[in-house]
Amino acid sequence: MPKSTKSGAAPAKAARAEATGSAKSARGPAQSGAAQSGAIQSGAIQSGAIQSGDGQSGSGQSGSGQSGSAQTTAGSSERSAVAVAERTRLAVRKTYKLYIGGKFPRSESGRTYLVDGDNAALASRKDARDAVVAARAAQPKWAGATAYNRGQVLYRIAEMIEARRAEFVALGVSAAEVDAAIDRWVWYAGWSDKIAQVAGGANPVAGPFFNISAPEPTGVVGVIAPQSLLGLVSVLAPAVVTGNAVVVVAANPQVAITLAEVLATSDVPGGVVNLLTGRAAEIAPWLASHADVNALDLTGVDDPQLATELERSAAGTLKRVLRPPAGGVDFTADPGLHPMTALLETKTVWHPKGF
Repeated sequence: MPKSTKSGAAPAKAARAEATGSAKSARGPAQSGAAQSGAIQSGAIQSGAIQSGDGQSGSGQSGSGQSGSAQTTAGSSERSAVAVAERTRLAVRKTYKLYIGGKFPRSESGRTYLVDGDNAALASRKDARDAVVAARAAQPKWAGATAYNRGQVLYRIAEMIEARRAEFVALGVSAAEVDAAIDRWVWYAGWSDKIAQVAGGANPVAGPFFNISAPEPTGVVGVIAPQSLLGLVSVLAPAVVTGNAVVVVAANPQVAITLAEVLATSDVPGGVVNLLTGRAAEIAPWLASHADVNALDLTGVDDPQLATELERSAAGTLKRVLRPPAGGVDFTADPGLHPMTALLETKTVWHPKGF
């Protein structure tokens, strides 16, 4: 009996074990299925997030498109405004004014005249008198400057013309003539501290004395200038390099006043050079008869009768008068020393020698 009891208990344990295993097996698939279901739901959520992100990105792209459209519209409006302004804007026309005392005034008479479509001031006798007053006030200080300093100023003029050579070419001056004018300023700048040694010196005398001749500037010089730029420079430079102040009657207003703009930015003291534009036949007689003008250069006078009348007027105040040669002046040739020495006066000094 005891043996049969043990053998009957064994099948019962085996049956309970199978029942327990079946229960665990049933729970296992259920849990696995739940896990898979959770994973699927998580994937769906992530997928939704991704779609949401795509929606935001699309919104950003849409905003960029709207911004680009706004910029395009603004650019078109600006271009249209510029085009309208170009159609309706009036250009500012330049009036070539006088150059007196370092300034650019209009003529006191208010007159102008057309030169190749440009307005130029038409100088009067009152403008000529104002120019002489400015030249007389500036001449002593300019003559008192060192010769080396005057040479530096003339070289500065050459530099400024070089920088603005395209502007002179645009006015109809040939490039070769502009280059020649620049070189002429440099040439006279080199003579500034040498002309005194060439034109002056010690004179041999019988006696215990030093006899020294020294050149000095004449003073205020009235100049009737030629038409060309090179001609204008060739009569202006030798007068100022030796310490004179000048009043120039210019035949070509555009070129002359453009040169005046160069002078105004080249350290030339105001009043040393004064440029008048207008008719030589109207202005020159007042310079010829003016008592405060010391010399008169008639290089630019083409009318022999006018030149004779100016000489006659100048004789009343004992002016020094320079007449051009009968055949005219070749401004491309070497000018020599005569243009400078003709506007110099020589002062001779006696000094006793020491023992």
